[in-house]
Amino acid sequence: MLDRFTLPLFARPHRAVAGACIRVGLSANSVTIIGWVIGMLALPLIAFGQFEAALAVILINRFLDGVDGAMARTLGPTDRGAFLDIVCDFLFYAAVPLGFALNNAAMNALPAAVLLASFVGSGSTFLAYAAVAAKHGNVSPNYSNKAIFYLGGLTEGTETIIVFCLMCLLPIHFAIIAYMFAAACGVTTLTRLIVGAISLK
Repeated sequence: MLDRFTLPLFARPHRAVAGACIRVGLSANSVTIIGWVIGMLALPLIAFGQFEAALAVILINRFLDGVDGAMARTLGPTDRGAFLDIVCDFLFYAAVPLGFALNNAAMNALPAAVLLASFVGSGSTFLAYAAVAAKHGNVSPNYSNKAIFYLGGLTEGTETIIVFCLMCLLPIHFAIIAYMFAAACGVTTLTRLIVGAISLK
């Protein structure tokens, strides 16, 4: 819901860092992998209760996710890059709830499982719609620079990162935050199902 407003705010710093990465010879795909490796450190950091450090790597991961996109638009997008980007994003999104489940299984395992299940719903409807849209060459009107059709919803990237930050800042309240965001992801899944049922033939 918020991506269309937040993405333009970071366009300039993303381009600046992207330019620096290109000048030192990095590819967009290498930045994707570097960002993913950094982001995946959130899992062990959260598991061992290092929430401030986890917050830092989460924010770095998300910033580099914008940098690789800026690099791809400069150097030319590739199918491999689009594939790596979405796979790394989804693996990272799953790592954060898993980290909280490992940190305190008694309190966090069930809400983490519910949240991960909601991610499956929102993610599968997103990717299924994108796959069908690609067959017809459709482009999202709000996200025309995305490599795949970007079907928005109540919970997009911005909302997810805000929630992950809240979890790291308020780890004792992980369960209630997870349940609330899972419900919001459920709304996103339902709306995407409705859009797909109506717009696809």
